[in-house]
Amino acid sequence: MLRLSKMVRRRPVRRCVRARCQVVRERDFRLVADHIEDLSLDGARVGPADPVLTGEVLLFSFQLPYFDVWIDTEAVVSRVIHGRRPGESSRSLGLEFCDMAPWDRYLLQQALALVPPTPRGPRSGRRLTLSTREIAALLPAAVAC
Repeated sequence: MLRLSKMVRRRPVRRCVRARCQVVRERDFRLVADHIEDLSLDGARVGPADPVLTGEVLLFSFQLPYFDVWIDTEAVVSRVIHGRRPGESSRSLGLEFCDMAPWDRYLLQQALALVPPTPRGPRSGRRLTLSTREIAALLPAAVAC
C-alpha cells in the first residue's frame, strides 16, 4: 500500500554574510540599504534601512562571497525589522528575490555552500536545549520522608 506524505517546504538556510550591496527603490531610485547581514537562496536581510513599505519592489545588487561576480535582481520587501524587539540592534529589511536568473541562482548556491549558517538566536516559543546537569539543577532537591 502506497502512502502519500505531505510535501514539506523547508525554509532555506540563512548564511552569515557580511558584504556591501546596493538596495535601490524602484520608483525613485533612492538608496535604501547598503550592506547584507544574512543571505539565502530565496532572499536576504539588509540594513541599515531607510523607511520602506512591506511589498515594495526594490533593485538589489550584491557581490557573491568568495567570487568576483555581481548579481543584480529585483526583490520585494517581505519584512521590516524596526530594531525594537529584544535581540534586534538596528533597523533592517527582509527581502525576497523575484525572478532571479537560473545562472545567478546557481552561482549563489555554490557561493553559499562555502559560508557557515547563521547561528539561531533567541525567539519566543523556541525550546531550550539543556544538558542533564542543567535539568537536574532546575529540579527541586529530593526530600526524604
